[in-house]
Amino acid sequence: MKNCAIVGINWGDEGKGRMVDLLTEGYDVVVRYQGGGNAGHTVINEKGKFALHLLPSGIFRDGVVNVLGNGVALDPENLWIEMQDVRSKGVAITPDNLKISDRASLLMPWHRDMDALEEQRLADKKYGSTKQGIAPFYSDKYQKKTILAGELFYPEELERHLKDILEWKDLTLTRVYGAKAYTMEEVKKWIADFCEPIKPFICDTGEFLRDAQNKGKNILFEAQLGALRDLDYGIYPYTTSSNALAAYAPVGSGLPSLKLTDVIGVVKAYSTCVGEGPFVCEMFGKEADELREKGFEYGAKTGRSRRVGPVDLVATRYGVQVQGATKIALTKMDILGYMDKIPVCVKYEVDGRQIDSFPFPTLLSEAKPVIEYVPGWKCDISGVRRWEDLPRQAQDYVLMIEKAIGCPITYVSVGAERDSIILR
Repeated sequence: MKNCAIVGINWGDEGKGRMVDLLTEGYDVVVRYQGGGNAGHTVINEKGKFALHLLPSGIFRDGVVNVLGNGVALDPENLWIEMQDVRSKGVAITPDNLKISDRASLLMPWHRDMDALEEQRLADKKYGSTKQGIAPFYSDKYQKKTILAGELFYPEELERHLKDILEWKDLTLTRVYGAKAYTMEEVKKWIADFCEPIKPFICDTGEFLRDAQNKGKNILFEAQLGALRDLDYGIYPYTTSSNALAAYAPVGSGLPSLKLTDVIGVVKAYSTCVGEGPFVCEMFGKEADELREKGFEYGAKTGRSRRVGPVDLVATRYGVQVQGATKIALTKMDILGYMDKIPVCVKYEVDGRQIDSFPFPTLLSEAKPVIEYVPGWKCDISGVRRWEDLPRQAQDYVLMIEKAIGCPITYVSVGAERDSIILR
């Protein structure tokens, strides 16, 4: 029995979706355990190209059961729209291959409103939200002011609970932000339009996962974003509002007694970052524009241009440590084939001294990257499938990163397609 988490090591957008899609061949269950529809996992396989936001990336594998755990910000509206889109491309989604935790809290329409209103209030001090309601949702969850998915099966209790929450929420919308209040009629219509269609998928996923564990099933846990966006260990306050670490997988999945056997950390061969916050290794100008275009670095959810830079060994080493990674998947190696020499951020300079360790968030805005260059391989490696067929310079690049971060790189991705992978 294997219990493996696939997690991001950096700022997110590392290529976790393509790794989940690849590795689900050896797993029976795939679980999303945190986050919501504020990030995209791009998957390319024989069924087409997909940008998933809430659906687990194992949805394309026949025989794999996909679970949205209790730690997920469950947005019924966006989930139902996404399910219809994926179904329209020939992918089967039924209660047999998708299960939603009855303990997952619902992300309501006012959460998106409050997200946008708060970013507007913050103006030039904004956190870079995707405006999908994630921060207001998790704030309400920890204030115990959310609706559990399982409450949809108890309409009388649900209405009483909604009435209390609406009374409280409308005070914030109208008196703090001067925005429009919600009526019970509007909320009931939203529930009918988007919650009723997903009710057949809602169940006790904890019981399902315990049964799967007892039967020796292999379970894969899919994280959203990366270590540097983790609420507790990331570049606070420019983080997401949930825990993107592997350690949270048992809690957020519905199986808190579970112990992980493997943690596969995903690292991009260069650095990217969507949104606000310190990004020490960031490149600018023509050099950045070329890398962004070569790698098509635009957010799967928002379409926003990603900030780009060289691989950051300081941040990556820290991400490996807090994720407890046992293996690394290095993605998008093929993109760097145009470079004569490849920049690498090997250290940070803070207060006039060079450091190897990732600093406290307050110091990041002062940190400067220490850049060194390594030889490029100047050829297209997207067709390579064996380690020994990679150019020596490409092998050296992988080995250099592996040594610096202290974790074996066992997968090298040379393209977005499922089979564009080199196993070491």
